[in-house]
Amino acid sequence: MKISTNQLYHVYNQGNNKETIFRDHRDYINFLNKVRINIGSISNIICYCLMPNHYHFLISTTEDSIKPVKLGNINSQALKNGFRLLNSSYANDFNKKHSRSGSLFRQKTKFKELENSKSDYPFICFNYIHQNPLKAGIVNKMEDWEYSSFKDYMGLRNGTLCNFKLAYELLDLDAGSFYNDSYSIINEDLLPELYQENDKRSDL
Repeated sequence: MKISTNQLYHVYNQGNNKETIFRDHRDYINFLNKVRINIGSISNIICYCLMPNHYHFLISTTEDSIKPVKLGNINSQALKNGFRLLNSSYANDFNKKHSRSGSLFRQKTKFKELENSKSDYPFICFNYIHQNPLKAGIVNKMEDWEYSSFKDYMGLRNGTLCNFKLAYELLDLDAGSFYNDSYSIINEDLLPELYQENDKRSDL
């Protein structure tokens, strides 16, 4: 699937065989530093959440995101290649640090194009990504999870990875109701629309 410019994508991947991909605080920070270099430089990151064995991003593409990249006999695009470089670079560091070998991530990072702004799917995806740690029972409040952009949106941290201005424009976020909206219950029947066909939420 080719990605298009000025579109919103839910981008996700997980550990190979659901293996843990972040074992400590430094792992998370190392990954985010690489995200800034490989992804933030060629796209607009709307939000993100890193979980112990998987990650989610909501990405708004730019002209830089879709630039062609040649990988041997394969034609790719800059954003897809950016995630490939992110995963491989981080996996090399992780394997050395934790004395392991072999693949760390599933082979392909998934890109699910969300519906246009007339639908609620981008807004649902935004909240779904931030709700991950809460739904998994890792924290009691989303603002207690250090490895998502929710703390930044709440003004509890001065993170610069996300494009907050664009997020408010694209998703029609309301600062006054943001906190309550973020905790709103998501209709489970809508979740398949956030994933590529045949992917299941329970797999992540």
